[in-house]
Amino acid sequence: MAQIDVEELLARFRSRADAVKDRGIPPLEGEARQLFIKQAEKDYLDYSLIGGSSWSIEDGHLVLRIALA
Repeated sequence: MAQIDVEELLARFRSRADAVKDRGIPPLEGEARQLFIKQAEKDYLDYSLIGGSSWSIEDGHLVLRIALA
C-alpha cells in the first residue's frame, strides 16, 4: 500500500485555497467574469474545507472530518 503524508496533503489544499483567494481576476467581461468569480468561490470553499479538516484512519480508510458549525 502506498504511504500518504496526510498533513502534507491537507497543507497542499490550504495552499490551494490561499492561491485561489489571492489570485486576481483576468480581464473578462460580462457573463464570463461572473462564471470565473463563481468558480473561484467554489474552488476556495472546496479547498478550504478539505484543508481545514481533521483526519483519522479507521478500518484502513482515511476519514476526513469537516466541521459544519
